[in-house]
This record gives sequence, C-alpha cells and structure tokens, in this order.
Amino acid sequence: MSEKEVQADTLESPTPYAPGARIFARDEEWLVRSAVHTDHDGYLIKAVGVSELVQDEPIALFDKLEPVELVQPEETRLVLDDTPKFRRSRLFLESVLRRTPLPRSERGLALADGFLLNPLPYQQRPAELALKGIRPRILIADVVGLGKTLEIGLILAELMRRGRGERILVATPQHVLEQFQREMWTRFSIPLVRLDSLGIERIQREIPAGRNPFTHFKRVIVSIDTLKDSSRYGHHLENTRWEAVVIDESHNLIGATTQRNKLARLLASQTDALLLASATPHNGDKRSFAELIRLLDPAAIADPNNYEASDIEHLYIRRTKVSQEVQNHLAGKWAERGPSTPIRCAATSAEEKVFAEFAQTWLPGADREGGPVVDRQNRLFPYTLLKAFLSSHVALKETVSKRLESPKCTDERERRALATLLELAAKIRDEDSAKLAELITQLRERGIGPTSTTRIVVFSERIATLKWLERVVPEKLGLKPDAVRILHGGLPDQKQQKIVEEFELAGSPVRLLLTGDVASEGVNLHRACHQMIHYDLPWSLIRIEQRNGRIDRYGQKQNPQFAALILTSSTTGAKDDTTVAEKLLEREAEVHRSLGSAEAVTGEYLADREERRLMEDLLKGKSVEEAVEPAEERDVLADLLADVGTLGDGPDPQRVRVPSLFGSTSDFVGEALQELYRDPETELDLAREDGMLAFNAPPDLEQRLSDLPASYLAAQRVDGTVRLKLTFDRDLAQRKLDETLQKKQTSWPDLSYVSEIHPLLDWLADKTLVRLGRKDAPVVLANVDEPVFLVQGVYCNQLGQPTVVEWMAVRGLPGSPVIEPLDQALRKAEVKPDMANPKADVDIAALEKLVPEAIAAARAHLEQRRADYDESIVEPLRAYRERVDEWEQLALEISTSRSNKVRDAAATQRQLIAELETTGQPLLRLLAVVERAQ
Repeated sequence: MSEKEVQADTLESPTPYAPGARIFARDEEWLVRSAVHTDHDGYLIKAVGVSELVQDEPIALFDKLEPVELVQPEETRLVLDDTPKFRRSRLFLESVLRRTPLPRSERGLALADGFLLNPLPYQQRPAELALKGIRPRILIADVVGLGKTLEIGLILAELMRRGRGERILVATPQHVLEQFQREMWTRFSIPLVRLDSLGIERIQREIPAGRNPFTHFKRVIVSIDTLKDSSRYGHHLENTRWEAVVIDESHNLIGATTQRNKLARLLASQTDALLLASATPHNGDKRSFAELIRLLDPAAIADPNNYEASDIEHLYIRRTKVSQEVQNHLAGKWAERGPSTPIRCAATSAEEKVFAEFAQTWLPGADREGGPVVDRQNRLFPYTLLKAFLSSHVALKETVSKRLESPKCTDERERRALATLLELAAKIRDEDSAKLAELITQLRERGIGPTSTTRIVVFSERIATLKWLERVVPEKLGLKPDAVRILHGGLPDQKQQKIVEEFELAGSPVRLLLTGDVASEGVNLHRACHQMIHYDLPWSLIRIEQRNGRIDRYGQKQNPQFAALILTSSTTGAKDDTTVAEKLLEREAEVHRSLGSAEAVTGEYLADREERRLMEDLLKGKSVEEAVEPAEERDVLADLLADVGTLGDGPDPQRVRVPSLFGSTSDFVGEALQELYRDPETELDLAREDGMLAFNAPPDLEQRLSDLPASYLAAQRVDGTVRLKLTFDRDLAQRKLDETLQKKQTSWPDLSYVSEIHPLLDWLADKTLVRLGRKDAPVVLANVDEPVFLVQGVYCNQLGQPTVVEWMAVRGLPGSPVIEPLDQALRKAEVKPDMANPKADVDIAALEKLVPEAIAAARAHLEQRRADYDESIVEPLRAYRERVDEWEQLALEISTSRSNKVRDAAATQRQLIAELETTGQPLLRLLAVVERAQ
C-alpha cells in the first residue's frame, strides 16, 4: 500500500498508538513515532527500534497484518533507581519530555530564542501565523533582504518539535541549494540531504534501481528544476507524503500549464505543511495570484476574479524594510543603504556610429524619415537589439548573429539592416568601449587591485558581456585569473554553488564577481561585499531591486553602495541609457526609501512582464516617467493584501513553557554521556575546552548525521571517525561561524551549535529511553510525604498527531487522589541534579499495588480536562468548516462547469477537518514514582 492510499477511517476509531508509546512487535521493542488508521489494514505504525538488535532502525507495520502489543500502563513494573543522584531517572524523564511532540493545541513558540540568530520578533511572526492555522500553510512575502530563509527555518524547527517535521522537502533555485542547506544546519541544526547533480549520483550508488529516493531520505533539499522532471520523479512524488514542503521563489510557480505549477499542485496535495516564499508573489493578475493561494488553501477563494484581503489573511505575511516592527528591531543590525549613483560614460566615436544606425534605421523619431525594419509581430525586437548594445558591442554581435541565423529572419530589408549593425559592432575594439574604460576606473578607485581585499559584484544581463569582461578585466587590473569569477545560469549547479561560496569566503582569492541575473534571487552576497556596479541595467524596477537586495539585506554591516554605468550619446534621437536605465535607477531608489519595496508600485510583479510593458509604452510614444510613475505613490501589493506592509509593532509572539529537569541543554548532554558510557573521556575521547565539547561520534550517531554533505563530514573525520566539535554557547558559535567566513575553502564551520533540535539530543534521548525495560518505571527517593505517581497523558487525532498532552503528578493514594502539574511536583520534591541517592530500601510491591488506581485517577482527570483542550482545538476547526461551506456554495453559484471539482475539493477539506479532531481513548503512561526514603 502506498502512503497516498493511507486514509483516516471513522471518528470513533480509537488511537492507541500515540507518539512516544512503546510497542512489542517482531520479537523486538519499538518506540512509536506516528500511527495513521487505514481503510483495510488497521493502523500504519511508524516506529524506531529500541531493543538492542533493532536500535535506531525505522520500521513501518500494520497492526491488522501482524501482532502488535501495546504496553499497558497498569502493568508497569517499578524499579528502584540506584544511580548516583538518580541520574538515570532524571535523564529518562527529561528524554520523555524532549521526545514527546508538542500537541496541536499548543500554538505558542517553543524554540524561537534557541538558535544561532538574533531573536527578532518580526522574523518570528511567520511561525506564529503558521501555527495558528488548522495546517501550517502560508506565503511569506517579505521584501528582499528581510530574512525569509531564517523565517522558514524557525517554522520548520517548531514543526519538528511538534513531531510534524520528520519528512521535509525543500525546493529552491539550484544556485542557492548549498547556501540554504548550510543555513539550516549552522543556524538551526536541521540536516537536509542536498540532491544536486552530485547528490543524485549518490542516490544512484546507494539505493537499488527503481527505489523511491524520497522514501530513502527523509529530509531533502533539491532544485525545483530537477523536481519538475515528471518523467523521472513524477511517479516517486505521487507516492510520497511529506509533513512539510518548502518552495522558495514561489512566484515562479504561476502559470497553470507550466511544469513548475503542476509540480507545486502535486506537492501541495501530498503535504501537511506548505511554506511558499517570494518577495514578488503577485504578477499583477488576480487569477494568477488566486492560483498560488489555492495551493495553500483550496477553499480560500471562490471567485478568482473577485476576492478581498480578508479571504486570504490567514495565509500570508508581508513586511517591508520601512514596516514599523522591522524598523524597531533592525536598528544597528542592517546598515543604511547608500545612494544609487549613475556614472555617465560618453560613447566613443565607434559607438556613436551604432547609435546613429539605431536612430536612423531601427528606432526613428517622429520628426525623422524611415521606420522600423521589422513587422508588427516583431515590433519589440529593435529594443532587444538596443538593450544588447547598451550592454556591450559583444552582446550586440551575438544577438544580431543569432537573428540572422534564425529561420524567422526572411525579410531582406531586415537582413541588410542587421548586416550593417553587425559590421559596425565588429569594428568596435575593447579600447572603443566607454563603459569598459569607466568600469576599470571605478574598480581601481573602489579598491580592486592585485593586493587589495575589496570585493565588488558586477551585474550584467548578457552572458556574452560577462564572458568578455572575464577575459579582459583581469589583465587591465593586474589581477590573477582566480581573482575573478563569472556566474550565470548556463553553468552546472555544482559550479554555481561553488562560486557563490567562494565569493563570500573572505580568505578566498576572489575579488570580483561578474554575474547575470541568476544571482538576483536568493543569493547572499553581503557577508564580504557591500559594493555593486550595474554594468548594464535591466528595464525593470523589480530586477534592479532584486539585484540590490543581494548586498542590501539583513546582516549587512557596511552601507551598501550602488553604481550604474550609463552610456550616453550625442546623436540626435538616440535612445541611450539616459532614456530608460538612468531614470529607472533613480525611481527604484526613491520608492525603496518611501515604501521599502520598489516592485509593488508598478502594478507588475514579474520582471519580464514589467520590461515588456515598458517597451510597449515606449512604442506608443510614452515617456519612461509616464510608464513607471503611478497616479499616486502606493504599494499596490500591500493594498491588495490588507496593507500588511504597514503593520505596527505588536506584542512578541506567545511562548510555550516546556517542562525540564535540567538547567541547560549542556547539563543534559553532559549527564547523558556519563550515563551511557562508563568512561566517555576514554571511550569517546571526550574533551571539554573553552566552551566546546568534542568527542568521536559512535556509528549510530554518525548515521544520524549522514544527511550532511560528505565533504563536510570528511573534514570532521579523524582516523576514519567523525570528530564532533560542539558548543552550547551562541556567542562562541557565531564567532566561529564568522571566522569560517574568513577562510579560503569552506563556509561550513567545524564547530556545531547545539540547538534544541540537534540530532545529538535526539540520539541521547533515544538511547536514554531504552535504558529501562519496556514495562519499567523508575522509583526516585526525594522530599515527599507520600508516593507521587508521574503520569503522561496523550490524546491524538486520526493522523496520530497529539492534540492534548498532559503531564500529571498523582498523590493522595489510596482513596483520595489529587492531581497537580508534573513539573510543580518535581520542584516541590526537589528532584534536581544535586540531589543525593541514599539507596534506601523501598516497598516496591506496595507501590505497584497503587499503580492501577494512579492510572485511573490520571485518566479521569485527563477526560475532564479534554473539554478545556477541545475548546482550543475544535473552535478553529468549526470556523474552517463554516468557511468551507460558504466557499462551496459561492463557488457553485459562480461556475457550474466546475461543480464536480468544487464538491471534491470541499469534501477533501471536510475530511481533513475530521482527521484533525481529537478522537479515541487517551494513552496513559506511568513515567516514574517519587517516594520518600524509609
């Protein structure tokens, strides 16, 4: 049975296999991770091995097809803990607390302050919004540079803490795969398998032919252009369910017939959480934007031509740099943007001849004879030629040559005109390029030279221009070949990722990055660079904004500086860079200052469409000012989306208090290692020094790290063993990360920050949990007047996800049970690291007689409390059910032709609601007993 066929059954189905429960199957003991009821085979149980022979091994089984024994709490055996300071019991309780998923009823943030980043409330807002919904499905539409990757990491971490992030798929542009993967690991301790070209080769080596790679790896990051190959991956994706899917730069999904859109619709149907990220999510067309929103919630928009912000406000969040909360929290953390300076370059005589040819033949003015040499169908082609020339004479030659070779170029007049342009362009030497001369001057003045450490990024739209600059610039500046790198979309994915990494490493020899607009989306170039030169400018405010956002972004410590080379002409009627490019440069800077976002003011949200519209306006005789100036300056996207760009500074997101028996994560790790190994200093070569912890990773821990790049693990390997270097000190980890960026070769630090979701902690917790037998609970002697029974209670929904988790302490037995919070009882009893173990005798048999009554009391209390929990669980589901009913009725009235699709979508959403409701009987588990010493 494929995962797709796994469906919920009825509301009356009990849910005995809650996450954290222990089961006995196939003669071994297992720890339940999830359980979903199926139509025919009972529960599909996913668990991990506990007993020695299957330890850490995953398993999937159906309880109707083979015997599964669930440990009953009334049958718990009590075992007196004889370890120093009751270490085993404290570690066991802590591990249960850590490995129990937070329930769906808990919507506050549990981990927001525990990662390698500044805990900024505005970056935590998306996680807050995602957890409010019945499913975490949102569009993060923050403008360029605010930290969408960090916001995604925070959401994924919260889902993992809730047991809803075990299977994650991240789809990004190919040139940011390594960058995104590194951010997830170094900042959040989330390991992702990178399936770039090398990663796919690794799959082919490691798994049998035909095996679904997405079931082999549970957390994957892959290029969306790789995934969209339906012939290669479509069948695998159709049979794979995810708990969270992330699609970065999701504006590229718009267009119902595109492969990317089809892929997105498939993934949206196969996941619980769906996170879309884009600074430009709207392409100016309401129907297209509705299509994007429907990926998140099919019942959000009934009429794609007519909807309001209130219909979709639960699904998106968008801020700009001038939003109040952003400004309040970014003071000192993001250097103010410098000016965008136009640098005029007077055309040389050879270049003027080309301008004259354009003016006379291709782009005549109203007061001159002649006209375009192309028909109406190709009316924009003259501007394509002009833009190529404004990039470089090399780009013009390439564009003309390709046109002449095209079978579409049949008109003799056009061919003669193209031949003339080609001849004129061929006569331009490198010495005749005004922009090249000025670029060399600017680079020298800004500090680029054989011995300097300054770094500058130079953008050009044309690959031909980039390749030409790569060839001629190093010699003119006295640079070695390895000081210059060229980046464009035609390079292999591994090469693109390597170039981005080299540029951000201060210790690498790269000083100059020549890049096309492939680097205008998602790439971080600000860590070692604050200067950018536009060798040529796109005719798009969106693209200019995106380019500038590579160095003008959160974390930039120096004032970003921007310049653009503006080729000018004295030829009458010439449309040089002052006609369009210079005006767009100025306009982008103005709107950025006033609105914090340039792209939204145009009413277009795709760079290509914006550029095409501008060309069409020019053909109609409009000026650039008329084309780019709206009637009033306003953020069109913010208007559509409830003006979220001007949200105020509200209270910090709500936090969750998770009980703990340890003062710090470091304390837990230290004691766990001492418990698991007789002499960790010898067995693991454990060393502690200057805030760092280092030890040799045992094979089972190394296996949990295998998702990380092989090159990264190889760098940590000593004599064949991975040598882990860890720290719990955030400041130290950040210093080490900063130091890594000063190196020559890798931007992955060898020191790993241990967040609350680091694989090390799961490994320690799992190994600690199995120190006790599957029916055993420890007895702890502490400061109590009567026995206190510590009980965990869990309710689940049909998907096996906890909806209620209650930690209870039962005292007053026999006869008069009293329930209080578990952590409160432990504080009263002074169960803590410095407690002594007197190793006194205890009447275990007498305590065991009280176990059934303790469980009964806990069950009664939990059932009473369920009504309180149900209010927070059921109300959002009820409200959404009403929304679905309203949507279905309205959608059927609008379009009878889609009636079947509408009814199917509504039925699917109602089934989802049913699956999310609390159902069945609670799982109760006796964790420990606290007794007084005799």
